[in-house]
Amino acid sequence: MKKLLAVILAAIMMLGCVCALADEDPYASLGNFEMLVGHAQPEGNPRWVSMEKFAADVAEKTHGHVTVTVFGNGQLGTEKEMLEQVVQGVTQGMRGGQFDFSPRLLMFTAPFLTNTRAEVTALLQSDLAKKVCAEAEATTGTVIINLCDAGGYRQFSNNKRPITKPADLEGLKMRTNGMKTIDMTFIAMGATTTTVPYADLYMGLKTGIADGQENPWVNVLGMKFYEVQKYFTQVNYQFHPDPFYVNAEWWNGLPEEFRTIISECATAMGEYNDQLIDENSENAKQQIIASGAEVYVPTEEELKAFQDACKGVYQQMVDEGICTQEEMDEMLAIVAAAK
Repeated sequence: MKKLLAVILAAIMMLGCVCALADEDPYASLGNFEMLVGHAQPEGNPRWVSMEKFAADVAEKTHGHVTVTVFGNGQLGTEKEMLEQVVQGVTQGMRGGQFDFSPRLLMFTAPFLTNTRAEVTALLQSDLAKKVCAEAEATTGTVIINLCDAGGYRQFSNNKRPITKPADLEGLKMRTNGMKTIDMTFIAMGATTTTVPYADLYMGLKTGIADGQENPWVNVLGMKFYEVQKYFTQVNYQFHPDPFYVNAEWWNGLPEEFRTIISECATAMGEYNDQLIDENSENAKQQIIASGAEVYVPTEEELKAFQDACKGVYQQMVDEGICTQEEMDEMLAIVAAAK
């Protein structure tokens, strides 16, 4: 009888241990997965910091069953090369304003489309943005699991002269990343453009391949462009969406529980990224000024001259199929309604 009781007690204890382990790790039976993610920004940039948060959150919430390894600072190549790696399944994800494979995202980069964080957020969380992101899987084999801000409002800089009006851009050779809307904007104001990869831009500016460039304050600081650019103009002319591309085959092969967790962590990452941009942009600008660079802030009337010079870009975007007129009107309505 005593032996029987001992066996029963042992069985109960073993069952209790199994239940305890299940409670501690509810995902033990789902397997282990590795997610390699690349991006182009250096340490300290909001994208770098928010991606580190994403990796830590995923590891914690999946009990270590999904491991995210982040390669920042262009370690895996240019943004285009990294996106190609995701499409091919060599890596599982990348973050960055690379729209070669999803050109419809360019609609959100219309010059002077927004003025505030609330307007940017309203656009990126809109049904229109969700529709455009959903198109990516069919055309590229990727899933966009988050869409946040790539760095904040973008500013002009050059080495020739202060830019206080559109005419000051005439004759300048401005670097772009190949995005049509940037080219259209500069050309509308009389500049010429040349494409230089982001990782090569510092040397491109230093050696005169380009006279100037456009980037947010946090990017200018992080990449030290102020060392090779003298004149900056705060025009807030454009923001860029920051899509988080994930290989669709890998994504669809994950257990549903892990897809849900990763999506939630990506949402938190995007919110944290935008918060960091807002907190760091003014500080970055002040550090650039402290470095000896000149920063010109146009008056309201001067800024309107830049806006007026770019009005034709909206029709060009429709004519070139970046968006329809209905979608352009929808974006303008979303911005007008944002609080």
